[in-house]
Amino acid sequence: MQDQQLFCLVFQSKKKGLSLEEKRTRLLDLFFETKDFYQLKELEKIAPKQKGITSMSVKDVLQSLVDDAMVDTERIGTSNYFWAYPSKALHARKRKIENLKSEVDELKKKVKRNEANLETANKGKEESSEREKLLASLEQKEKETQELKQKLERLRECDPEVLEEVKEKTLIAKESANRWTDNIFSVKTWCKRKFAIEEAAINKNFGIPEELDYVE
Repeated sequence: MQDQQLFCLVFQSKKKGLSLEEKRTRLLDLFFETKDFYQLKELEKIAPKQKGITSMSVKDVLQSLVDDAMVDTERIGTSNYFWAYPSKALHARKRKIENLKSEVDELKKKVKRNEANLETANKGKEESSEREKLLASLEQKEKETQELKQKLERLRECDPEVLEEVKEKTLIAKESANRWTDNIFSVKTWCKRKFAIEEAAINKNFGIPEELDYVE
């Protein structure tokens, strides 16, 4: 009974696709490792095999790196070529982080100003036209403050400390996924030996993808 329960639990694990940031990192690694020039059609063939990036998403991922000045591009003849070097990518990341930090600082200052305005707007409870104006201003400031806080929260995702935390969580999730994948392979091996069942039959009965493999 315990073996059957373990067997059912193991197959609850599902292979998760790559996030945009993971695809960007892998595509950059391809440039850094090969130190070569590529055309888009070449990357659409190489990236899926070497970095696990689907060919359909290569163009968008590549364009995002070009937009962030982390990948260089130039038209030679009738073709566009792309390349990237680690040193330039590092500087580009640093510049982007510095710009985002400046924007975050400005947003924090604006939030504080709005909070001060809210405090002023809350003073004076007597019924008057001035109070009505203050209440209307308060409502507007509350709305603006909420929008700024939401934008600030989105920008927080680009903070180096947050990125490092996400990286650590990603590593933990990857190790966990691979551990479950290893468990699946172990259980499949056990079933084949114990019940003389073909692997294809196990995959079919339990909905296991034929391409199931460890997360790189």
